[in-house]
Amino acid sequence: MLPNLFLDRIKLILSAAEYNDFLASYEIERKHGLRFNLLKANYDTFKDKNIDNIQLSPIDWVNNGYFYENDNRPGKSPYHEAGVYYIQEPSAMAPAAYLDAKPGEYILDLCAAPGGKSTQIASTMNHQGLLVSNEINSKRCKILSENIERMGISNAVVTNEPPDNLTKIFPGFFDKIMVDAPCSGEGMFKKNLNATDEWSTENVEICSQRQDMILDCASKMLAPGGRIVFSTCTFAPEENEGSIYRFLKRHSDFKIVDVVKYNGMSDGNLDYYKKIVDTTNNSDFKDTINSELDYDFYKEELKKTIRLWPHLLKGEGHFVAVLEQTNNKIEKRNIFSSKNKNKKPKELDLYYEFFNDTISELPLDGKLELFKDQLYLVPNGLPSLSGVRLLRRGLHLGTLLKNRFEPSHALALYLSNDMVKKSVDISYDQAKKFIAGETFPCSKEKGWYLITVNGYSLGWGKMAGKVMKNHYPKGLRKNIL
Repeated sequence: MLPNLFLDRIKLILSAAEYNDFLASYEIERKHGLRFNLLKANYDTFKDKNIDNIQLSPIDWVNNGYFYENDNRPGKSPYHEAGVYYIQEPSAMAPAAYLDAKPGEYILDLCAAPGGKSTQIASTMNHQGLLVSNEINSKRCKILSENIERMGISNAVVTNEPPDNLTKIFPGFFDKIMVDAPCSGEGMFKKNLNATDEWSTENVEICSQRQDMILDCASKMLAPGGRIVFSTCTFAPEENEGSIYRFLKRHSDFKIVDVVKYNGMSDGNLDYYKKIVDTTNNSDFKDTINSELDYDFYKEELKKTIRLWPHLLKGEGHFVAVLEQTNNKIEKRNIFSSKNKNKKPKELDLYYEFFNDTISELPLDGKLELFKDQLYLVPNGLPSLSGVRLLRRGLHLGTLLKNRFEPSHALALYLSNDMVKKSVDISYDQAKKFIAGETFPCSKEKGWYLITVNGYSLGWGKMAGKVMKNHYPKGLRKNIL
């Protein structure tokens, strides 16, 4: 049941007719979506391999996103484990689409878990440039890192830090920053009714204040002329139009970008914020909004932001604002080039032995770095991250053991058939058994093999006699039969 105070607030900002439509939307089953991982597939390359016959229809606001029918179960598929697609709420695909990430850019996803927006950003970067995906919550950060791995992303670094800690390391560094801010989650009540138990107006206020801090941190890390995309999954005006209004008042060197809105998207409305403020006893809000003579100017500006309402489109509640730093003065960015990637210290002999035997091509820039016994290919341009809590330092290549190199699952999911000398393509049904940890008979010479399902990389196998030994990570094994 939706909280009465929440409904009173919605009734305050919507017309009577629209409020009734809003309520009626909660009686309709929510829409489900998936987004193809462009590092591996798109709809055209996937449709002939659609063994589960997932019924797909395009989502307007993201060119690789699709609605799927509620009785489909794409998460119970080897293709999901192979990172062919990411299951994501349709409205949640909009913010990263507006970030418009491009190959070679330096991008920060500041509040990144569980990884939907980071993986969407990376899919259009084509392994070029640098993506820093940060999450302050350590448990959620682990899930983020796992999703980065599953999607075969090579140019991402996963950090576990408060935003203000990162400002000291990355001042004026990033071309684009995604701020999917922690919020009161009102837009997800339909998806997660338990979230209503945690909702309160006090939490709305706490979230809005936290968003002020996070946006200020983001502004310090943005390069001149850069872009910030701010998003929430709430309807609360204090956290949406209010957060952007307050940010613009603090940062005169930013503007809202007037972007294309798709069918069903609505203009942001500063009057929503004013109506809520007029009913609160919090004088801070009132002083902020009522003391400004230029309210009409900001009211027009805030129309450039975007609201996604569940009664107007096929998705849950979201808010998006695209901000641009207007100081285009060219300043030298502190870029660290990794030119020594081709050096071959003796301790890496086992890796190069594996590489020469198994890999035909690894078309990546970066620097080989060994952390204890773990070998990574660290993206070019990364500053020193000494003292930073790191879960992923780039592409994890594998583990250097006493007398052998053991390749990582992350490397397998990055690779494709044309990059390896040895691979075995298995059937869809075999892939389900492989994910569960089963071996299978095979007649091949000794060595490591990339195991693929209909061409999509799934993991490593290693020949032992006439059996392909299963190296799918034990912690990821599951029964999807």
